[in-house]
Amino acid sequence: MAMEKMAMGTDLQERDEALRREAASVMKWRKLSGMDGLVGGLQAVIINTEEHLQNAAVEEIIRYSGLQFEVGFEDREYRTFVLKVPGSGEFRSSDFLIRSRLNSDNPFRTVNMAAQTGSYPSTRLETFVFETCDIERYVSIQTRANVKFESEILDLGNCYFIQTVPSRFTGNSLGFIEWKGKRGVYSCPESRMISRRTQAFESSSHLKNIRWLDHAATRVRAQDRDPAILEFMRLTNYNFDFAIYVSSLNSITNVARLSSSDFAMVFTSGITPFVSRQESGPTEKFISNFGPRVHHIAFQTDEIESTVEALRKEGMQFLLDLVGSPEEGLKQIFSQPSRNTLLVTEYIHRYGDFDGFFTKSNVTSLTAATAKQ
Repeated sequence: MAMEKMAMGTDLQERDEALRREAASVMKWRKLSGMDGLVGGLQAVIINTEEHLQNAAVEEIIRYSGLQFEVGFEDREYRTFVLKVPGSGEFRSSDFLIRSRLNSDNPFRTVNMAAQTGSYPSTRLETFVFETCDIERYVSIQTRANVKFESEILDLGNCYFIQTVPSRFTGNSLGFIEWKGKRGVYSCPESRMISRRTQAFESSSHLKNIRWLDHAATRVRAQDRDPAILEFMRLTNYNFDFAIYVSSLNSITNVARLSSSDFAMVFTSGITPFVSRQESGPTEKFISNFGPRVHHIAFQTDEIESTVEALRKEGMQFLLDLVGSPEEGLKQIFSQPSRNTLLVTEYIHRYGDFDGFFTKSNVTSLTAATAKQ
């Protein structure tokens, strides 16, 4: 048994070393191609819902986060509601665009098809939108690298925008936005504004403790772990940071970062590919049930103990109790998945001078909890 563990440890170390070599090659390509410095931080996430669930999704997100309704609008293709963190410039928080399709084809329909998504053919966190300082140059570089986009660069009045086709590794799309006018205005001149009433959740004092979007985690198949991370690096200026292996659950949690203070992208995969629902770990089981997709979004949360207790009283249900401690440097918790967006919400608090991102013990507990989905 000791020899088997040693052999597995050596194999995992070799896998990470191989990934780091390939990541270094991507970083070299970015420098030579002119990609360095072209892509900044996360500006927004786009969550698409079934049309009949969109209003419920908006109310739910407002109820259980620090986000507030800013504006709603319709165009020929979408109905969109924009949610923001008040004073978000201070908190480096990205915006949330909650959408439903009205008349457009759904390029995500194929990747949305899985064992437990039959009632949700249009539901997923579809797109992560990053800022670029020169969208034409960005598209030129990526087109030469054979990246496929959904359209030509769109002039939306206040900004230029483009997004990739859904990734065959993650099912996600990446969007890129160059602002021409006021930052954070996503409507175009042809948009029709929508007024709506939202329940007064924003006044709840505990919601002020839920701050910016800390990270999002995408579940990918074991064999797609390295390609997914490298693809993301090629399309952005993010770098692979570290991986945490939980061999007992056949799971790897991988973190890519732009800087220590920016939104982080997390990729979780199996160590070995899916075998069966009886034998495979919770990560590969999730993918079998829902396909590769964003599993959870995580909000930085102050006073996490009292905030979670208040959320319970508001009706939020959780997959487990709070894990971690001030001594370990952080506390985290997962909600039950939403019936409106299929997303789990994580709340996370890092204490004092904790300079890490995760701890293995917390990752193990949170990964195990996803088996309850």
